[in-house]
Amino acid sequence: MKILIRNGRVIDPASNRDEIADVALAAGRIVAIGGTPAGFSPSRTLDARGCIVAPGLVDLAVRLREPGHEHEGMLESEMAAAVAGGVTSLVCMPDTDPVLDEPGLVEMLRMRAEKLHQARVFPLGALTRGLAGEVLTEMAELTEAGCVGFSQAETSLANTQVLQRALQYAATFGYTVWLRPQELHLGRGVAASGPLATRLGLPGVPVAAETIALHTIFELMKSSGTRVHLCRISSAAGVELVRQAKDQGLPVTCDVSINSLHLTDTDIGYFDSRMRLSPPLRQQRDRDALREGLADGTIDALVSDHTPVDEDAKTLPFAEAEPGATGLELLLSLGLRWGQESGVGLARALAVLTSEPARVLGPALGTLEASCGRLAEGGVADLCVFDPQAHWTVEPPALRSQGKHTPFSGYELPGRVRWTIAAGQLAWDAGTPSD
Repeated sequence: MKILIRNGRVIDPASNRDEIADVALAAGRIVAIGGTPAGFSPSRTLDARGCIVAPGLVDLAVRLREPGHEHEGMLESEMAAAVAGGVTSLVCMPDTDPVLDEPGLVEMLRMRAEKLHQARVFPLGALTRGLAGEVLTEMAELTEAGCVGFSQAETSLANTQVLQRALQYAATFGYTVWLRPQELHLGRGVAASGPLATRLGLPGVPVAAETIALHTIFELMKSSGTRVHLCRISSAAGVELVRQAKDQGLPVTCDVSINSLHLTDTDIGYFDSRMRLSPPLRQQRDRDALREGLADGTIDALVSDHTPVDEDAKTLPFAEAEPGATGLELLLSLGLRWGQESGVGLARALAVLTSEPARVLGPALGTLEASCGRLAEGGVADLCVFDPQAHWTVEPPALRSQGKHTPFSGYELPGRVRWTIAAGQLAWDAGTPSD
């Protein structure tokens, strides 16, 4: 399919490009930016006047819920939600049922996703068999099957020796280990420790649950040299430890979720189970530090932490409700809102959604995927075209994800995706007239 995108403002944070230009696509590639090749005859022309033409978003934290949790999300519904939100590449967690600890399971998931011709799926393999924290998986075989890294998802490792062996093995072959920094025993609460949790009588998760885990990870990294990506930093103290680790030259990257970036524990209100999230929402000083860390590059990427939860599991007393929220369709708008409120500018707001998360994936990407998160002639044609001036109200029933629960219900947000193009195919069309 040949597509010509005309009159849009092309912004590519990876190359510092920001100009009004046409973009020509053919055979799944970007064939020209700025001018139309001689003899180029598009089968579809999109008038992007007043819109931003950006790389497709890269989301590093998505739960597709399949296999095993189809009652909370089907692959079709969550992939549709991805492209509706401008996401063309996503990393999925291994905590499915069965767990992604066998090559056959990984290959099946990738095959199912590829048949949908929507977003590109990069699976994480389980770090230990069954995520039980005892026996390491066959990382080499899982990598051959398509895994871009290895993770325990939300399951903390109780045995530090197992973590040490996992990091040493991963370092030998250049694999990246993705870890959610939370000490097992301290992390069993349901809300962030503080006055609000105490007043509501909710079991608390202290900041120390994160910082103790970070200290352990960094000490093991120093001896192993393993590349580690930290998933969903949530505290001011955690941000400072990551900053120090980067200053010391440790090969570490990290991300933060849209929930922690915009909300605080006070949003729990009177036991609002939509705010039952993991990591738990912390105090305003933590949120402010997360925003600053994302702005100055200490935090590399902004993620949706997309975790669809069904009605029965969410409409329970706060402490019993399943943690999680739908986020794929909100990622772009909440990133733009952060950019506006923090004053970092549009280019930086897009960078933490495109080129920076793609850089985190880095060595794990194949030849074709190596150009994801950026706009380059000859590169993969993954693009998001959105209207930065359009505002929309978050109405859960209108979300394409099977999970309808979000803490941002009723929020008015900037930025509306008009078209999403994945591998050169029009994967999402909001219905705006084109010529």
